[in-house]
Amino acid sequence: MRLLISFAALFLSVVLLQLGTGGVAPLDALSGVELGFSTAEIGTLGSAHFFGFFIGCWWAPRLMGTVGHSRAFAAFTAAGTIGLIAHMMIVDPIAWALLRMASGACVAGCYTIIEAWLQAKVTNETRGRAMGIYRIVDVGGSLAAQLVIGVLSPATYFSYNLLAIICCAALLPLTVSRAEQPDTPEAPRLRPSMAWAKSPLAAAGVIVSGVSTAAFRMVGPIYGIEVGLSADMIALFLAAFVLGGAVAQFPVGWLADKYDRRTVLMWLSVTAAVACGTAVALSGLGIVAIFLTAGFFGITTMPIYSVSTAHAHDFATDEERVELSAALMFLYALGAIASPLIASSLIAWFGPASMFVFIATIHLGLLAFGALRMRARPAPSDRTRYVYTPRTSFLIGRLLKRNGED
Repeated sequence: MRLLISFAALFLSVVLLQLGTGGVAPLDALSGVELGFSTAEIGTLGSAHFFGFFIGCWWAPRLMGTVGHSRAFAAFTAAGTIGLIAHMMIVDPIAWALLRMASGACVAGCYTIIEAWLQAKVTNETRGRAMGIYRIVDVGGSLAAQLVIGVLSPATYFSYNLLAIICCAALLPLTVSRAEQPDTPEAPRLRPSMAWAKSPLAAAGVIVSGVSTAAFRMVGPIYGIEVGLSADMIALFLAAFVLGGAVAQFPVGWLADKYDRRTVLMWLSVTAAVACGTAVALSGLGIVAIFLTAGFFGITTMPIYSVSTAHAHDFATDEERVELSAALMFLYALGAIASPLIASSLIAWFGPASMFVFIATIHLGLLAFGALRMRARPAPSDRTRYVYTPRTSFLIGRLLKRNGED
């Protein structure tokens, strides 16, 4: 309880941040449809978000070193609030893409600051409990953010202003907290080649994770509308995906610790391809079938990032783990930047089913690559413990503290 109280301000800021910024992607997609944006233009908004996310991850540690944690948090939150509130002032897809870059930078920057603060306060004795609560808060906030979209009207001042108010409210818990600000952490060097050097399969896995999850979360609302879902049903559609991914973490983690992680990763790719085929086949059978296939898709795709990172860390030393985490997240961001634009363009050219065909093809490619890698070298004998790895900031490696004894 003392641990929970000491981190209450941080966790409340996480919830408010998720509620304010987590709903902008589906709201933008629905608003874009309402305003007559093309599907490619809507996909560009999702790509712009992840480009801003990468900028925020890179810039946040440096800004913390210049102005401190609280001021840096205020700066990123202000950028996110501006990105939200200005939407209905400038109704143009190019302008919205720039605003989404601000929102993406806000998410990455604020999470970097929160995780740096957590890292400075936890000890080896409290790390597991703190991370457990943090994951619950993060997933719970993400799930709530999807549900909020069900009660907001697309392309209205009220909807974007409400999200902007909630995002701005995330300032209050952290900035008024009397907790002493921690020392600024050293920014990890960004060496994407390090991930490939440690494990080509893990590097490919995080790219595929970025492609599949970003395509679904950013372009999924367009798919939902194309298959007959109403705007309020889109919220439940995306929530089913997030819930499925959250439920899958524990059983997949148990399997990844018990069996060869490459085998688990390959089976996840197989089931992800099956989930894509099931989604296409059952899309005409009603709302319940669509929701169930969304949950199945979340179960099979969301754990891929954590399994891939766990496999990569099996080949890393303790001194390399922070930079390896940053490298893996960079590769995830590359996949996430490209996939919304590709998926939305495919939907425009070939119809809604093409999004899942694209994702299934990527996963089948990962399956084939995994089979090649299993022939290239044996599984490591000394493995790190599987943990659910949030894709939140380049500093997450410091907070997780993976090692052989954890």
